[in-house]
Amino acid sequence: MRKTWVAALLGAGCALLSPGAGAVDLDPFLREDSFNTIKISPDGTYVAATVPLEDATAVAILRSDDMTLVGTFKPPRYNHADTFDWVSDKRLLIGLAQKAGRLDRPQATGELYGINADGKAGDLLVGYRVGGFNEGQIAAFLTDELATDDRNVLIAVWPFAENPYTRIERMDAVTGRRLIVARSPVQNASFTTDNTGEVRFALGSSSDNVNKLYYRAQRGQDWTLINDESLSHRVEQAIGFSADGTLAYLWVEQPDGPDAIFSWNPQTNERRQLLRDPIVDPGRVIYQPGTRVPVGALFYGEVPRARFFDDTSSTARLYRSLQAALRSPVYITSSTRDGRTVLVQTWSGSNPGDFYRYDTVEKKASLLASRSSWIDPSKSAEVRPVALTARDGLALHGFLTLPNGRKANRLPLVVMPHGGPIGVFDAGGYENETQLLAAAGYAVLQINFRGSSNYGRAHTAAGKRQWGLRMQDDVTDATRWAIEQGIADEKRICIYGASYGAYAALMGTVREPGLYQCAAGYVGIYDLPLMFERGDIQSDRSGMTYLREWLGPVEELPQRSPANLADQVRVPVFLAAGGEDKRAPIQHTKKMEAALRRAGTPVESLYYKTEGHGFYTPAHQREYYTKLLAFLSRSLGGETATAATPAQP
Repeated sequence: MRKTWVAALLGAGCALLSPGAGAVDLDPFLREDSFNTIKISPDGTYVAATVPLEDATAVAILRSDDMTLVGTFKPPRYNHADTFDWVSDKRLLIGLAQKAGRLDRPQATGELYGINADGKAGDLLVGYRVGGFNEGQIAAFLTDELATDDRNVLIAVWPFAENPYTRIERMDAVTGRRLIVARSPVQNASFTTDNTGEVRFALGSSSDNVNKLYYRAQRGQDWTLINDESLSHRVEQAIGFSADGTLAYLWVEQPDGPDAIFSWNPQTNERRQLLRDPIVDPGRVIYQPGTRVPVGALFYGEVPRARFFDDTSSTARLYRSLQAALRSPVYITSSTRDGRTVLVQTWSGSNPGDFYRYDTVEKKASLLASRSSWIDPSKSAEVRPVALTARDGLALHGFLTLPNGRKANRLPLVVMPHGGPIGVFDAGGYENETQLLAAAGYAVLQINFRGSSNYGRAHTAAGKRQWGLRMQDDVTDATRWAIEQGIADEKRICIYGASYGAYAALMGTVREPGLYQCAAGYVGIYDLPLMFERGDIQSDRSGMTYLREWLGPVEELPQRSPANLADQVRVPVFLAAGGEDKRAPIQHTKKMEAALRRAGTPVESLYYKTEGHGFYTPAHQREYYTKLLAFLSRSLGGETATAATPAQP
């Protein structure tokens, strides 16, 4: 199926590569997944799938009975089909996003593209590229596909202004014609509708980044403020309504520990806690098939686990039977309107994921497609959950990836702090990069240090102004834990990361001389004051507020910047960056490299002026990982990459 989709979307083949001499074949880890996710149309006739290409994400539409390709959508370079939703049996609405580097978070452009299942009647319906810049000075995002209306949808409209007051409009999904339905009482608002399509909640904030949640009982009534973060010290967001419409469901942060889901009765103001895990936040809302009614949530803990408001509900029973039959965590991505046919996603730390079509009446499941069919889960590295306590008593959780067939006993270790760092976490799923490192013979340790999301508001807030300080201590404590547990050989440990992870890698060598034998940084941040001058975060008032709140006063940051502490780095370093990086401009890496060379520290570097925050081009990715494995091997003794040679087509 992958070959058919790519041939249709790209129109031309590309040179094949076969491995030459060497130990680690990079090809399985550098290949794009066949698709990201799949959704079925309301009547079950079609399925649509997002297909990652080299520097874009396309959409393929197929007949569900024989998986024949019937329609495609391919956006321009650096543009991605970020969201896609069936708005009728034969019409798909695609939300676009842009990113200039593989590691960038897609930035939604606010453009909505409509296309029929057969690939016809494709048109950009709303956004800044519609009818010229002046007419299109808005961004739009799907709020409600209006299941009982085959023609219209509700969209949230954002005028092109700093901190705008947003509004809800009804849009014709074929012509793009729009009509204002409701206006928000708060800036930068997103909206939640009830089961009849009425706008009931608005959640937003101004440049102070303080969230406010408003509610209204029905159309035409005044908005009522029900939560102000500045007073309650928590964020609340609405996720939907009960089937009978009497209860609203709220996702609520807690003062300590993970978030919870509550029911709220607007008539009586009664709240009741429905779901709360002792360790992790809700990860994804689970809906009753065929409806927009929330019935539970998926939690990303040691293993992904589904929990429900009512364990005896039909959806809870369905999930339990699917989990037992497929022997895997499951999530229903979509269903037909009548709820009879559902599409089920499965995955694990050793499997990128499979999709099944399941008939809830006949109780039959059939494999629809594998995300990466060339990956054999039985030969993948094992991913284990880990837990430890930081030096100040904070509970820390993360994951350890072990080379296939190897015991966790004095292995060479790569410590890999994640990027972000705020609001990001490692979930223990299949990751090409950690699997590649494990294939080279390394254990890989990923710890969700303070500042990471998924463990409650307090855990995230504990990372405020702690770059290079307690956040760094958490990474150090996890590394020492791995040594104490006998997992890591203390003489063979390197630290490696991307973006913030690259910052943590270099700061780790500064703060803990002798702990790491080498450090590698990919598209990293190394000069904290420079973040206030260059890059995409500081470009508006909200971004500047974020930097001041989370990094701290500029005058305190030079002493926590690796570029100013290069004389304390006494191990070999490898750096890589792209000239078009807006998140971590290349100046960070250039300055870090120059400082290391002045200090006499061994440093290798790799630059591509045409790449952004993470390398897109396959040849550039191949060179990067070839150099990374060679660099790690010199300090840790692991395997290097194979040499790719042209193969006969």
